[in-house]
Amino acid sequence: MKNICKIGLIGLVFALINCQSVKSSNMFYEGVQPEKVSDQFSFTEGPSTDELGNVYFTDQPNDKIYYWDWKSNQVIEFLNKTGRANGTHFDKDGFLITCSDDQGEMWKISKDKKIEILFRNFEGKRFNGPNDVWNDASGGMYFTDPLYIRDYWVDFKQELPHKSIYYRDNKGNITRLETFTQPNGIVGSERLKKLYISDIDAGKTYVYDILGDGKLSDKKLFCEMGSDGMTLDKHGNLYLTGDGVHIFNRKGKKIYHISIPEKWTSNVTFGGKNNDVLFITASQSVYTFPMRVRGIQ
Repeated sequence: MKNICKIGLIGLVFALINCQSVKSSNMFYEGVQPEKVSDQFSFTEGPSTDELGNVYFTDQPNDKIYYWDWKSNQVIEFLNKTGRANGTHFDKDGFLITCSDDQGEMWKISKDKKIEILFRNFEGKRFNGPNDVWNDASGGMYFTDPLYIRDYWVDFKQELPHKSIYYRDNKGNITRLETFTQPNGIVGSERLKKLYISDIDAGKTYVYDILGDGKLSDKKLFCEMGSDGMTLDKHGNLYLTGDGVHIFNRKGKKIYHISIPEKWTSNVTFGGKNNDVLFITASQSVYTFPMRVRGIQ
């Protein structure tokens, strides 16, 4: 009986700790607000953090990739002529994977700026315009392919009659997983074995269990909100974007809203030395927001 009581008490303590972890008072520093780092862009997107904590992001209308150096708090141009890169994510080997939608392509970029075009077609047909990507630990990638007609596309003709999410395995095989109204933001977690996908025009975000490479199950509606981009913190809270940043706990309950004074907040990730600075891309600007929680590893 004593052992049972002891186990029950330990469980209660851990439950209380977990509850405390999602309280806003334990997530934010008092008096600290998002800080604008730069507003020199046309439209910022696709933040992704390297192994040092620096955050790479895109300015798609100007066809450039920049990075935020956390040590100097400076924004530095990394690459010009990016295939109109939008969403990005670093793979397990440190290469920057970009959704370069000018020709419906996915690129692989090294730190010394060597470019490899990974693919541009599915079953012989051009992708609509890959938008966001998440790479898994096996070397595969999940990516969304909505359709946003770009004014820089030349003689574009839609070849795929659907807007879907795909998985490309580490051997280069591509599988279409599911079709949506307009799939957009995507993020996953190896530790949680979860994949989150936003159907932005439907105003919904879904969560799946990851069973293996490209194998998903138990699709559930996570929340009644779509998102341009998204990230996760170490507690499994999901951060969605649009009108600022909206934070949802693991049960899909909204627990906080971070206001950003821009027309549109496109995307978000964690970066910095300790992976505890929320980096926010919003219209013509980028912001940093130091937090008391870290991004998920």
